[in-house]
Amino acid sequence: MRKTFIGPRLRRLRQDAGETQSAMAKRLGISAAYVNLLENNQRSVSVTILLRVFEQYGVDWHDISDEGTSARLADLRGALQDPLFDETRPDLHELRAAQNHAPTLMEAFLRLHRAYHSATDQLMALAAHPGEAEPIFNASPEGAVHNFFRRHRNYFPTLERAATELWGGEVPTTDDLYAALKSRLKLRHGITVRVVHVSALPKTLRQYSRARAEVLLSEALDHPNRVFQLVHVLGLIECRTILESLLDGSGIEDEQGRVRCKVELANYFAAAALMPYDAFLTEARESKYDFDYLATRFGVSFEQACHRATAMQREGAQGVPFFFLRVDKAGNVTKRFNATDFHLAEYGGACPKLDVHMTFRLPGRIVSQLVEMPDSSQYFVFARTVDRPTFERHGQDNRLAVAMGCTIAHATEIGYAEGIALQGAQATPIGINCRICPRAGCEQRAHQASVLKTPVDESRRGATRYDA
Repeated sequence: MRKTFIGPRLRRLRQDAGETQSAMAKRLGISAAYVNLLENNQRSVSVTILLRVFEQYGVDWHDISDEGTSARLADLRGALQDPLFDETRPDLHELRAAQNHAPTLMEAFLRLHRAYHSATDQLMALAAHPGEAEPIFNASPEGAVHNFFRRHRNYFPTLERAATELWGGEVPTTDDLYAALKSRLKLRHGITVRVVHVSALPKTLRQYSRARAEVLLSEALDHPNRVFQLVHVLGLIECRTILESLLDGSGIEDEQGRVRCKVELANYFAAAALMPYDAFLTEARESKYDFDYLATRFGVSFEQACHRATAMQREGAQGVPFFFLRVDKAGNVTKRFNATDFHLAEYGGACPKLDVHMTFRLPGRIVSQLVEMPDSSQYFVFARTVDRPTFERHGQDNRLAVAMGCTIAHATEIGYAEGIALQGAQATPIGINCRICPRAGCEQRAHQASVLKTPVDESRRGATRYDA
């Protein structure tokens, strides 16, 4: 059984109650010396003491547990890969000590580092487009949502339970899902579903109107996405209390960010309902994460199956920890989810040396690659294009590309890695993005990195104009 340490959280709980260690000890029926040991993480807390804490202070497990420890530690390690810390980077032992003894200080450091990057990005945008950049130094709505999901390791047990209970334990077959969803919306909520001509919903795939009690679906949606949109709406209606509770605990105060987060949480519910956790994990393992097979098996799209795989993070039943990255043809990152230590860029494009960009020349085909980050960590990455709904002939070739990656230690569990020499193979050196990548002499550099201070040599021309 894993030992549980709750020192800093127990101290905060005591301070919030205005108590001394002696007063807390009296309420819990233990000695003041033992409270001191617990607060300093010199003793792990027993189940008996935990139950007393819950009873005496009216808190639940989530208020004082370390559920987000792994994700926060990964975030801290990712932040410290910033070249700013090259000469003063603490080791893993120090980082674990910070996590155990000073979690509030660690959270403050992470917020400060995110604010620093946000400010840097906005200053760069301001320099490139004077008068256009807004001087807001908080994370973007998308960044705030990503950070919230990251803190939860892309796993929300309350939504998983709601998804399991949706059908009363018996999920309709993929052939009957659409009819079952329409029937549920009509009988339980009085909501009518109609598929309409694309001209009736210009540039819109789905419109839910509470006032008219109807859901309009565009003809541009294929069958799997019609089903997904209906489960999404069902989640907004039937999981309203759960969604609001999660939003209240998200720390996101900006209204736009809260709405974006609510949409993503409803998407999470929809994916969990269509791809039940245990069944999906079993099929994923047996197929060695063949996402074309998984999409067919569960009646979803390739992208939806990939996205669902990042959520297999339940304690005791974890799948391969993946990061998920979606880019457009210009290299812009349009969606990202992460259950690994891999650091995904929020602003700017993904590294041009990632072969996800090559997939646009090979539509529909899996492209695999071994990559190495500046900190020498290695990942196995595979990518493929996905097609978006087409409204008209002028919108043809509306493709995006998705990339999935895991540490090289998990690559043997992935069928796409078969035939690739994983040990001793040459990995492609990549970075987060050009503006903060410390790799000098990269032949794909598109921006002068602020961390590179190599003097310019007018007598030399390197592989790029930034290498001189």
